[in-house]
Amino acid sequence: MSMQTVNEQINAPKFRLRIQFPDAVKIFICLAFLFGIMSFVNSYLGTDTGGGTFLIVAAMVGGYMALNIGANDVANNVGPTVGSGALTLVSAVALAAVFEIAGAVIAGGDVVGTIKKGIIDPEMIGDASTFVWLMLAALFAGAIWLNIATIMGAPVSTTHSIVGGVLGAGIAAGGWQIANWDKMLTIAASWLISPLLGGLIAALFLYLITRLIIDQKDLISAAKRYMPYLLAVMTWAFTTYILLKGLKKIWKIDFLTAATLGFLGAVILFIMIKPVLARVADSLTNDRESINGLFTIPLIFAAALLSFAHGANDVANAVGPLAAISDSFAHGGISAKAAIPFWIMAVGALGIAVGLALYGPKLIKTVGSEITHLNKMRAFCVALAAAITVIIASQLGLPVSSTHIAVGGVFGVGFLREYLHANRARLAHEIKDRIKGKDTNAVKHFLEEFRTAAFAEQDDMIKRLRKNSSTELYLAKKDRKTLRSVYHKEMVKRSMLLKIVAAWIITVPASGLLAAVLYYMIRGFMLP
Repeated sequence: MSMQTVNEQINAPKFRLRIQFPDAVKIFICLAFLFGIMSFVNSYLGTDTGGGTFLIVAAMVGGYMALNIGANDVANNVGPTVGSGALTLVSAVALAAVFEIAGAVIAGGDVVGTIKKGIIDPEMIGDASTFVWLMLAALFAGAIWLNIATIMGAPVSTTHSIVGGVLGAGIAAGGWQIANWDKMLTIAASWLISPLLGGLIAALFLYLITRLIIDQKDLISAAKRYMPYLLAVMTWAFTTYILLKGLKKIWKIDFLTAATLGFLGAVILFIMIKPVLARVADSLTNDRESINGLFTIPLIFAAALLSFAHGANDVANAVGPLAAISDSFAHGGISAKAAIPFWIMAVGALGIAVGLALYGPKLIKTVGSEITHLNKMRAFCVALAAAITVIIASQLGLPVSSTHIAVGGVFGVGFLREYLHANRARLAHEIKDRIKGKDTNAVKHFLEEFRTAAFAEQDDMIKRLRKNSSTELYLAKKDRKTLRSVYHKEMVKRSMLLKIVAAWIITVPASGLLAAVLYYMIRGFMLP
């Protein structure tokens, strides 16, 4: 184990700053929240209005769904920030809760699609009663599956949970022909596309930062040269992302306009931040930890903006089916779009905040520290990849998952770390063998010079060493595999990879099966 790895493990955040609630207290708070929803809806709407008791039950299920979204999905926005040490757990939860609520209330929109992603044909549902039973079963099933995934410690897609619920309940209500299987195939493809695209982009940015800044002799000069460009790219990405996704329900804007406004924002920030960064960098020491600290403030902004966009978009996963049920009772039919009353939006926003505060730390820890060690530089790459991947996917028409993108980004930087560490170990092994037998001090001097050299200089040193050495080295395949496996086990936890991928694969089938069973149960209760 290298000294750098040992230091990383010692300095890694241990998540000591928890929001300490005993399990009994957490359950009590959740039940109190659901009871509050029941009391509010009963007093605000009454049981004599359309839907009556059924709408009250649906509102409580919507609140339960919101609690589980907060417990599971929000971790992807703040997990890397907490894992890197840019924010404490308490601060991150507070920040995410504020911006989730702001996104939902300010930019959540006035209407929501009743049939998520168009995966079933509403014309084949039949009557309004069947529709509301279907929506309630889908909502409840999605919430239960998210609850199970949170207990397992697996970050899963809220959207996919609802998609599975609507699909399963829809098939139970109208048969296999009700499903739009072409759309389902597209959604299934996103299970692979989202994490791969997020992982590749995050790894690419980490590779660039490593080569352009971290692997240079003069880290301060390199940071002064390249950090303004990195922050400008981040400004462009997040401005475009917020305009396209975070504000899309209150301000319709095309990609070219959003990208242009993002570019203007990036240029302005570049001009303003360059002299500021130069002054800050001059006060730093020439080491990696100091340079790593430059990413702290950008990470906090990224967590806030990702949370705002998540609140604006994914709160519909909690309240969408509830809004569809309310609209169906109000108008006595099935609509492609349903109005979202403010009280429904408030249920979703507050539920997400409560769920995040009570159960979010478990998944924040999973994403932030249990997959791979994240410092601020790596977490910055994950956040940047999340925004850019969503932009690319939206222009290609791909239904990607923000959960899959963020977690894929964490795995991407982890696997790149494995590659870089294994490659350096191999080169160090080769250097030692090629200059074996020479003066010990000369060997140490060469190795020290190699470690502190810039990437291009390292390449030249290796070429000169190979040219001047008469020894032909051959590292057996078994030895190379053994050397790599040491770093693989250390950089990325394979058990977490297998658990998360398995949870992703079974999300739609699991929530679909639950929804079908719940639909038959609800229909049985509601039939005279």
